Amino acid sequence: MATEHPDQEPAVSAAVEISDDQLVAMLVDRARGNDLKLTGEGGLLQQLTKRVLESALEGEITDHVGFDKHDKASNKRDNTRNGHRSKTVITDVGPVEIQVPRDVAGSFEPQIVRKRQRRLTGVDELVLSLSAKGLTHGEIAAHLAEVYGTEVSKQTISTITDKVMDGMAEWQNRPLDRVYPVLFIDAINVKIRDGHVANRPVYVALAVTADGNRDILGIWAGDGGEGAKYWLHVLTELKNRGVQDVLMLVCDGLKGLPDAVTTVWPKTIVQTCVVHLLRNSFKYSARQDYEKIARALKPVYTAPTEDAAAERFIEFTDAWGKKYPAIVKLWSDAWSEFVPFLAFDVEIRKVICSTNAIESVNARIRKAVRARGHFPNETAALKCIYMALMSLDPTGAGRRRWTMRWKAPLNAFQIAFEGRLDPATH
Repeated sequence: MATEHPDQEPAVSAAVEISDDQLVAMLVDRARGNDLKLTGEGGLLQQLTKRVLESALEGEITDHVGFDKHDKASNKRDNTRNGHRSKTVITDVGPVEIQVPRDVAGSFEPQIVRKRQRRLTGVDELVLSLSAKGLTHGEIAAHLAEVYGTEVSKQTISTITDKVMDGMAEWQNRPLDRVYPVLFIDAINVKIRDGHVANRPVYVALAVTADGNRDILGIWAGDGGEGAKYWLHVLTELKNRGVQDVLMLVCDGLKGLPDAVTTVWPKTIVQTCVVHLLRNSFKYSARQDYEKIARALKPVYTAPTEDAAAERFIEFTDAWGKKYPAIVKLWSDAWSEFVPFLAFDVEIRKVICSTNAIESVNARIRKAVRARGHFPNETAALKCIYMALMSLDPTGAGRRRWTMRWKAPLNAFQIAFEGRLDPATH
């Protein structure tokens, strides 16, 4: 009977007890001792990635053929190993050349690095993240080359970002809540080349849920000539996805939208964004009168009642109507959609008299859009905006602040709208 050498047991135990940190330290010390770089081409990280990938592939081929390498049982099998082929894959640590095993039958389908796969998933995620932050395809390619030593073509980057389209379609058609306290609809102008470069509106619908969370319901590209028919299509789509009621809808005087809202959700109150009314007023006034116009209009939109607001507006008209009749007409035309919020208490007034709730979202979209300049088509524009939306608030801190900000208004909505926020009433 064979006996073990007395010195072997401690050696085995010592090997087992080496921690991950100790192993990493040993590898780093060995790399330094051999003047081997930790990062960059030919560095320790690249070599470790190569060995890990090749070891995983060897394990896969062993499972596939049913025996280990050099096993004598291979002589009795129909399918055996058949050498290797070289392949370069792009990884987070740069391009890595690996040896991929083959089998005689040609039936081996590796999973860790699939056939025709040239990039590991980390690279795709990095490209999508950089694209969502507003970098152009050229800037992403330059960044990967500079930081990772990885050459990725603009076409490859476009192919990677195209993968988000399936997710976008699923997101745009997902089921929605039955009721929302407030729905904000706003537009971002995007330059799209369709024969010639022109501004096209892309509409964003952002809702506040009954729990006080932010929920972006969808994005739609318009052609600038939207009316009731267009908005009826959009709102009907939201209703078909589950939205049975919206308490208040805030917008910027979009043509045809109030009529469509009445058709789809008869009880919904349509509120014009007061901030947009003020901004549009300044378009018709001289710059030196901006502050005077703002002070003169403030008593109108801060009035305690609709009647009081009407009186203050008459005073504004007497003071400024002769010099700026276009401002008077602007407010007169929007009056029926301007006054609804005056019937509610201050908690509701603060959150629905403007589209400030959607402005931070729009700012993120504009940043991504400006970096592109213009888009070759509508699909490319929607893809860019979708990725920007999906990268909002990665830490969740914004969501927490948003929820806290909406607690008081939601209590006011619950009282003012007689329990319509309760799903059981629908």
